[in-house]
Amino acid sequence: MKKILQLLTLLFTAYGFSQNIKLEGTVKDSLGVALEMANVMAVNKATNAMDAYAISNEDGKFQLLLKANTPYILKASYIGYTAFETDITTGSGNIVKHIVLKQGITLKELEIVHEMPVTIKGDTIVYNSDSFTNGTERKLEDVLRKLPGVEVNADGEVKVEGKTVSKLMVEGKDFFDGDTKLGVKNIPADALDKVEVLRNYNEVSQLRGLENNEENVAMNIKLKEGKKNFWFGDVMAGASIGEGERYIVNPKLFYYSPKYSINVIGNINNTGELPLTIQDYFKFTGGFRNMMRKGGTTFNIGSNDLGISLLRNNRAKNIETKFGAANFSYNPSKEWTLSGFAIMNSSRNELETKSRTQVLNPVTGEPETTQDVDEQSLQKSDFGLFKLSSSYKPNKNLHFDYDALLKASKQQEDNYLNQVVTPETSQSQEIFTDKSQNPVSLNQNLNLYYTLNDKNVFAFEMQHLYQDEDPFYNANLQENPFPDNPTNPSLNLGLSPVAGRYDISQERFVKTNKLDAKFDYYYMLTPKSNINVTLGNTYSYQTFNSNIFQILDDGSLDNLDENTRNDVSYVFNDVFLGLHYKFITGKFTFNPGVSFHRYNSYNEQLGTKVYNNFYRLLPDVYAQYQIKNAERLTYNYSMTTQFTDVTDFAQNLIFTSYSSLFRGNRYLENALYQSHSLSYAKYNMFNFTQIFGSLSYNHRMDDIKSLAGFNGINQISTLENSNFADESISGSAGYTRSFLKYYKASAGASISWNKFNNFRVNPEAVGQQSIANSQRQVSEQLSQNYNVSFSTNYKSLPNVEVGYALTINDYESNIFYNHRPFARMDYLLLNAFTITAEYEYNHYYNDTKTSDNEYDFLSAGIMYRKPESKWEFRVNGTNLLNTTTLNDDSFNQFSTRTSRYRVQPRYLLFSIRHNL
Repeated sequence: MKKILQLLTLLFTAYGFSQNIKLEGTVKDSLGVALEMANVMAVNKATNAMDAYAISNEDGKFQLLLKANTPYILKASYIGYTAFETDITTGSGNIVKHIVLKQGITLKELEIVHEMPVTIKGDTIVYNSDSFTNGTERKLEDVLRKLPGVEVNADGEVKVEGKTVSKLMVEGKDFFDGDTKLGVKNIPADALDKVEVLRNYNEVSQLRGLENNEENVAMNIKLKEGKKNFWFGDVMAGASIGEGERYIVNPKLFYYSPKYSINVIGNINNTGELPLTIQDYFKFTGGFRNMMRKGGTTFNIGSNDLGISLLRNNRAKNIETKFGAANFSYNPSKEWTLSGFAIMNSSRNELETKSRTQVLNPVTGEPETTQDVDEQSLQKSDFGLFKLSSSYKPNKNLHFDYDALLKASKQQEDNYLNQVVTPETSQSQEIFTDKSQNPVSLNQNLNLYYTLNDKNVFAFEMQHLYQDEDPFYNANLQENPFPDNPTNPSLNLGLSPVAGRYDISQERFVKTNKLDAKFDYYYMLTPKSNINVTLGNTYSYQTFNSNIFQILDDGSLDNLDENTRNDVSYVFNDVFLGLHYKFITGKFTFNPGVSFHRYNSYNEQLGTKVYNNFYRLLPDVYAQYQIKNAERLTYNYSMTTQFTDVTDFAQNLIFTSYSSLFRGNRYLENALYQSHSLSYAKYNMFNFTQIFGSLSYNHRMDDIKSLAGFNGINQISTLENSNFADESISGSAGYTRSFLKYYKASAGASISWNKFNNFRVNPEAVGQQSIANSQRQVSEQLSQNYNVSFSTNYKSLPNVEVGYALTINDYESNIFYNHRPFARMDYLLLNAFTITAEYEYNHYYNDTKTSDNEYDFLSAGIMYRKPESKWEFRVNGTNLLNTTTLNDDSFNQFSTRTSRYRVQPRYLLFSIRHNL
């Protein structure tokens, strides 16, 4: 991979080297001390353009690549020092120049005629947007892709130094509570002045330096002066050309002033553009902090979402979306900030999928049953998110927050399936299923932070969650999937025989009330050490009710056997006391800690209670080695107690799908696991190189494991604690470098290995399903992802990005490969036309060649806008090669699944955009 990068570098820069010379040297103060992060630039005297810039390293060294035989003004600056400026004329040979800065007035921004493309101020990296753009950019993500060290994926997730940006702000104000997808897809590129990357970010100023924030990265967008105190944005409308009836209307309006801000985004389309998916809805936290992360306990509130298919991108057979969102921030006074947002989304999606699922033999790991399914789905999804926040900071010592987030949705999915199962039968069975749910949740958060003096800091955080779920599932089948088993009546549905079809339904009602409260006291022993005492409590009360019923041939309702109904309540309480000691010695930071827990829980059903009460001591360790200012090695260790939620305790049957029954276990106990992680990050501004890597290991003891019994493809499963430990090892590494001003190269790799212990039971066996009468099934999974890319960033020439990605998924029965070379191009022609194109090719196959498919996608567009004009005209073509299907694969420890799903056909779209 390194040789490939070197070859690409030589190919793209051979011409540039033939005309350039190198100017290198050092920046020091008058005492000879090297100045790290000093800014150095060379301004071409003939063109008044900045031809090169550099930032000095820890030894004060800098390096510039300049044109030969050219007069320059060489400038250098450093905060707190008088600016340096001198004339220099290059010849045909390299130059060495040592710069000495004298302490004096702080450099003011108005003194800078040419701004540095990149500057570093402590933990903040500041990118000057105009230094990296050429006029082809339309959205924030187009700009971010060109910044050194910044990555943006297709889902709008932003990464810096390998870390995910957790909060996005504009002018210091949260953009929809920091959601990066809405920001990078909608904020107009021409509004950007600077992009600030805030490393080691903590939104509570009193806790900075007291907590470990090295993994927290935020991003703040600074707007151009002409965009402040004025409405800006654009309105776009488009319709298809030729075949199909495609349309899109997409208004985006923004207003920012010191006192208040307003963002309004709308999108109505059937082109496949998804501002937010239902998957985004479920993971949308609304900016709520994980306040119990140091407690050592995870209590997972399960989601009863019925597995309604979640689109990961816009590639489905047909998608119609209506989306509207508004975000505001208002300062009634200097100390008080009110903010909030409302998001509404309605989508209608059609999916068409062909899939093959193979149940694996527990001994050989080879397929023993194969299910082939042709499936057609219609999804209807409506959801809304509403948040109101209040933040009060009367002085630097007091900080009070309150937040309330309401989430509500209405979802329905209708499916038609044609199923063939072998070797049991080769006859097809038509199956109709219906899933619907209307979940509602209200999350409230109250925080109070108080600094008594330099040595004493207090923090109180409380969070309440109310959640109400009502998933309904119906399956209409030709055959009885679960005939009665006389040897184990507790597993029988007790379906009545019918002349026609089996019409089976289940209602579920799940309610959750969960309260977390935590009080922290920080005492500063010295300026480099502190003690943190934590007193916390988590209390949860949940109820679960379900019943399975059958509609008979005459339309009457049969409520089936007693073991098809559940009425369960579950109470969980965790009181803990934590102690952490953080200290810095030299380049090392250590933060060991321990938390002592008293757990009390019980589930009540069938007229009795089952208790689970115990004490546990949980250690954790954080350590960091600050090798250099921009290079660090970090280690984390934690032992965690994990608890499940009410659904897994339900003793009677739950109908989870047309081929699957689940039965909980009221005697379940907690799981315990240890995790180790090691991460490395280096950001070298001297040569704009970024290197990062991570390695983690998880060891799960007393884990909650699945016990599954199969009759062909039909499955009956339960849960039980297991002493057989699951293990996982994962690692990733990345390298990016921007060089010679116009080029950016990156390479990355991620590998994960998982070992699972699961258990196969005989459904015909007499007695309760348990590990004692099960056969252990050990399965391993190895996933590998590799990628390499090279891109240019010229001001007036066509820009390209070429890359290659390889994915390998090694399951028990098959190895799946996907080779994906890709290329992108954009070109600003005659200062008015923007031409773009994007291509990717996929070769998807497995080692046995039972799957072997090739498909590719090509999108291209041409835009016209005169300089300074508010109007833009565009013709864009999507899926120009008219690819019809995509491939996917997955592994769930008992089986493997491969699928092919249909995507939208080729279409051309003509659109008009008006900038405000």
